[in-house]
Amino acid sequence: MRKRDTPLPTTPSIQVIERMFALIDVLASREEAISLKEISERTGLHPSTTHRILNDLATGRFVDRPEAGNYRLGMRLLELGNLVKARLSVRDAALHPMRELHKLIQQPVNLSMRQGDEIVYVERAYSERSGMQVVRAIGGRAPLHLTSVGKLFLSVDDPQKVRAYATRTGLSGHTRNSITQLPVLERELSKARQYGIARDNEELELGVRCMAAGIHDDQGKLVAGLSISAPADRLDESWLPKLEATAAEISAALGYQAPHRPTSAA
Repeated sequence: MRKRDTPLPTTPSIQVIERMFALIDVLASREEAISLKEISERTGLHPSTTHRILNDLATGRFVDRPEAGNYRLGMRLLELGNLVKARLSVRDAALHPMRELHKLIQQPVNLSMRQGDEIVYVERAYSERSGMQVVRAIGGRAPLHLTSVGKLFLSVDDPQKVRAYATRTGLSGHTRNSITQLPVLERELSKARQYGIARDNEELELGVRCMAAGIHDDQGKLVAGLSISAPADRLDESWLPKLEATAAEISAALGYQAPHRPTSAA
């Protein structure tokens, strides 16, 4: 146990981060709330330093104060942990079905998730030996309204949230086909909501079309989207039932029980 703050051979900002981690580790060691005095003693930090950092963490909901002078881990950490858990479990459940779908259609299959006002590509199945194909980089991002998976996520938002998204982003376009008007986007989202699938008609990139189906968890929440991207003149409508079946297989592996939907729209 340190009796006082130990000087660190780093910049002040890094020192604060290290102290923050030390405080979180102490809070994680006990289920019940811990007093400021004990936290200070166990980390070797001065009580005033401990108090200041804990208050900052409490502002961000990383730490709770159930009563004056006592602290415990906050709900924000649970929320973040659930996000990580969802990503890991979705990827694990999706990888084999994605590869099987790729074998059937010989085109790249993408798994993506929402992060704020964008989607991020988290996995892909493709073959370097295939001919012309559209391969999305893992970790790549794109605006929600310009992508098939992004439209799925917007379709489950209420109208006020969609309007707020449009205001924040300005619905900026990337190509002449991009949807940049809210009424047009709302009509597109209505179809996605009805049929559970969405499309990108050269809206993100000229010469590239996409189709997507949603992946849901055991609570029915849309947690990811599965999409096929292909050169515009090669996207085959016969792939859509296979795509939907694969997304349903992944959702079922996550515990989802799907309601009946109308036949997919063209």
